[in-house]
Amino acid sequence: MQAFTTRPEIRGDFGVVASTHWIASAVGMAVLERGGNAFDAAVATGFTLQVVEPHLNGPGGEVPMIIAKAGEAPQVVCGQGVAPEKATIAHYRNEGFEIMPGSGLLSAVVPGAFDAWMMVLRDYGTMSVEDVLSYAIHYAEAGIPLVPNIVGTIGKVKDLFTEHWKSSAAIYLPNGKMPGLSGKFANPQLAATYRRIVEESKAVSGREAQIDKARDAWYRGFVAETIGDFFANNELMDTSGSPHKGVLTADDMANWQASYEAPLSYDYGGYEVLKAEPWTQGPALLQQLALLKGFDLDALDERDPQFVHLVTEASKLAFADREAYYGDPDFVDVPMDVLLSDSYNDARRQLIGDMAAMRATAGQIGDSEPFTIDRPKGQTQEGRNNTNMGEPTVAKFDHQELGEKGSVKGDTCHLDIIDRWGNMVTATPSGGWLQSSPVVEGLGFCLTNRAQMYWLDEKAPSALAPKRRPRTTLSVNMALKDGKPELIFGTPGGDQQDQWSLHFFLRHVHFGLNLQENIDAPGFFTNHFTSSFYPREADAGHLEVETRFGQKTIEFLRAKGHQVIAESDWSIGRMTAAQTSGGFLRAAANPRQMQGYAVGR
Repeated sequence: MQAFTTRPEIRGDFGVVASTHWIASAVGMAVLERGGNAFDAAVATGFTLQVVEPHLNGPGGEVPMIIAKAGEAPQVVCGQGVAPEKATIAHYRNEGFEIMPGSGLLSAVVPGAFDAWMMVLRDYGTMSVEDVLSYAIHYAEAGIPLVPNIVGTIGKVKDLFTEHWKSSAAIYLPNGKMPGLSGKFANPQLAATYRRIVEESKAVSGREAQIDKARDAWYRGFVAETIGDFFANNELMDTSGSPHKGVLTADDMANWQASYEAPLSYDYGGYEVLKAEPWTQGPALLQQLALLKGFDLDALDERDPQFVHLVTEASKLAFADREAYYGDPDFVDVPMDVLLSDSYNDARRQLIGDMAAMRATAGQIGDSEPFTIDRPKGQTQEGRNNTNMGEPTVAKFDHQELGEKGSVKGDTCHLDIIDRWGNMVTATPSGGWLQSSPVVEGLGFCLTNRAQMYWLDEKAPSALAPKRRPRTTLSVNMALKDGKPELIFGTPGGDQQDQWSLHFFLRHVHFGLNLQENIDAPGFFTNHFTSSFYPREADAGHLEVETRFGQKTIEFLRAKGHQVIAESDWSIGRMTAAQTSGGFLRAAANPRQMQGYAVGR
């Protein structure tokens, strides 16, 4: 029986683009139609996402990617910036912090997205700086239609902006008023920043030299200088309830650049699945596969409660190992060879029983005990000027109370692109959320809060240290068939990213769903483990499912001990995907929130 879909799976042979916003998808397709390749299209799409989804990502954020040029080995692109030179545990302890703040200036790392996009454009694209930035400049100047979640997010932090973050109020509360859902919303400061980048790039000749000139303007020119001055001269409110100066400097920006890395991989179901190294949480997806390969998932289906149970229990174990062992491999020895080994996961798999685990501890590797979290009591948003605005997971608002009592959790962005030559890009831009950091005056954007993922504990593999990458939740996925890239996919969602991406891949491998059927299938996730975001809470036994699973499934899971929360029918997950298969390029996007779209021909 054919599974239900909200829209068709896109099929063609010229090119496909899927992203979390329809305007960005249309921009990517426009670039392909102009003769650009997937790398050109990805860069233009990425910069457009910064304008149309400012509550989910921004120019001051970060981006991991996996890219594959036709005929060449896939590569990971690290667009994750590092901690500033002055970002020491001692400094934050002296400021009174037990855990990293979730908002404000102190949670900033070097913004990595711009350099990553420009590096890929230089090395693999064909277009100029002006070509790819023209779309973002247009929408920043002419304005965009606001989606409900942007209005709701601004409403949630309106008082913070008017009382403390004046530079943010100047952008997001034009003339001191809340923007509405009608009309257009523009960001002329951001447009001016990108216009200046374009003009400075033209001071030299040649496409590649112009791209490097743009990178210099950002990291060693006026952008870095403006950011450095803003951080040095402002003390602004954060989740502590008190104002603080940041520690990011222009020198921190000048001394960092994006990089290429080889991906990690794991063979499963006839595919070789690629992920970034453990400066991301990405390897947790591979470990979940290693745990689940010992179960007969082919005997189940996408709505089977036993499928939900087994996958959830595997997630608890893999994410416990994430907290105990993952960190920047340039600084810590992450035992990935053990964590993905058959012997280790055969033993871990025995911990998956018929009942839901209320505790899931990391496995022991070698003689030393795994790092465990001595979690301090987290601060709450109440009485904290609405500054508890860590990364989005599933942004939802009651439209009857839009912008007043809506509870924001946030989100991030994703894109998947394949061109007619077989080039592929999958990327998850995030950070620089309007609700989490004050706008840098004169530039029109705010900075990443990814530093909230560090621990202020020297024993932690993801401890804060200068020039160390935070162990980010941002994650991208590529799967190879017979040694060739075939499938790219990903999602927003913080800690849920390597759950929803796992569910997508399993449903494809075991149940044969096409891309759109797969994305439309009922969603679920667990927050059983420690959150990566301020205030670093955990919810033992938690399991959230869409009510489309049905009451019998929900009761079955509760009988197994899961602390089930039944969410509304179309509320969980924001996957997009693209594939080359059966002579077609294919793409699909999430219908939830009526925002993501896939296009192609």
